Amino acid sequence: MSKAVTAEDLAKYQADLENTPGSAAIQKAVMNNGVLKSSEDVHSQTTMEKTFSIDLSTGTVADQKQSGRCWMFAALNTMRHDIQQQFKIKGFELSQNFTFFWDKFEKSNYFYENVLKTAGEDIDSRKVAWLMANPQGDGGQWDMLTAIIDKYGIVPKSVMPETFSSSASGQMNKVLNLKLRKDAVTLRKLVADNASAEDIQTAKDQMLSEDYRILAYTLGVPPTKFDFEYRDDDKNYHIDRDLTPRTFYEKYIGWDTNAFQSLINAPTADKPYNHLYTVEMLGNVIGGREVRHLNLTVDNLKQLAIKQLENGETVWFGSDVGQSSDSKLGIMDPALFDKNGLFNANFDMTKADRLDYGESLMTHAMVITGVDIVDGQPTKWKVENSWGEKAGDKGYFVASDAWFDEFVYQVVINKKYLSQDLQDVIKNEYDHPTVLKPWDPMGALA
Repeated sequence: MSKAVTAEDLAKYQADLENTPGSAAIQKAVMNNGVLKSSEDVHSQTTMEKTFSIDLSTGTVADQKQSGRCWMFAALNTMRHDIQQQFKIKGFELSQNFTFFWDKFEKSNYFYENVLKTAGEDIDSRKVAWLMANPQGDGGQWDMLTAIIDKYGIVPKSVMPETFSSSASGQMNKVLNLKLRKDAVTLRKLVADNASAEDIQTAKDQMLSEDYRILAYTLGVPPTKFDFEYRDDDKNYHIDRDLTPRTFYEKYIGWDTNAFQSLINAPTADKPYNHLYTVEMLGNVIGGREVRHLNLTVDNLKQLAIKQLENGETVWFGSDVGQSSDSKLGIMDPALFDKNGLFNANFDMTKADRLDYGESLMTHAMVITGVDIVDGQPTKWKVENSWGEKAGDKGYFVASDAWFDEFVYQVVINKKYLSQDLQDVIKNEYDHPTVLKPWDPMGALA
């Protein structure tokens, strides 16, 4: 039977407050300074000194500005690091706007296909409600970017620079999502009226043509052929003519995207380790690369990240960046704020419980560019963010190893660093991974 809060209960709670040591002083501090400043532990700043035993030079950070393209920036940053070193082009960037355009366009088609797949379900079914809550957004996954690159290639930023809408995507997203929801009404009605497959496809083609126009107006038209002109760090002039986005990728990057594997750490009961997972209705390119996550222990993720760093290769990773972090200081550490001590309450949760109960999920992707190893163990990690040079130390952050344990959920590693047993798991389960629900936290988009 439900029990209401009584006057006697309130009197007891007030008495508990008054009997808490230092309660009046704490109340004044929090009211004037807020929770974070009042609970900040200065000791964390001293232990997060920015020196690393492995420290890869990656140059000036990029800035995603007012958009949710961190996953895209992080992935393209790992690729541009190679270009910067190989061709000696300091400060070089790949076009985040080019991949943004094609991701938006392909997500529109992906949405339409999911609308058609669920057209027989009630409008208030959880799947349909999940689809309509956010038809498309800026976020994504590593596998989704490689699907774009595999199909469309990539170009230098100088060839397709930023626009107002790529740097501040809110207005464009609002218009595009309005359009997609309206189109969903039409598609569901066509299915309900038993329209032919040809009529449905004709309607969808018209919708995609309009989507393309919206994206062309807001982001520009992606180039199909271009010249790559640059001056290297030694002041030597170069020009490479008549490139396509595909030939540019093959010549200047040349990565086999299939060589890289998404590894996750999801210590929840429903996801046994050493198995492959995907997420229903998570993706962008129909017929392209699909999301595949290999679930491993967090220690495995760290060991493999170190192997890749030791070989001079940076590491894309996804985390819950808002947890125990200060963007001004550029510090991510569970010891940064002592909320337990401040409120005389226990806020501790396990990583699994935070995932299961909605307290945490992947919210942001960045790049690991260094690690400090002491007595054979990692103590802190160097992180390249995509929030410009004003955040952290000229855009770089430091994460404690304890923060990695608690709030890092995904890293992308070249398969050559995985044991043969893990490579066999990927090979054997790739075509029939365990399928997670669309709203599973491992389907969160960075």
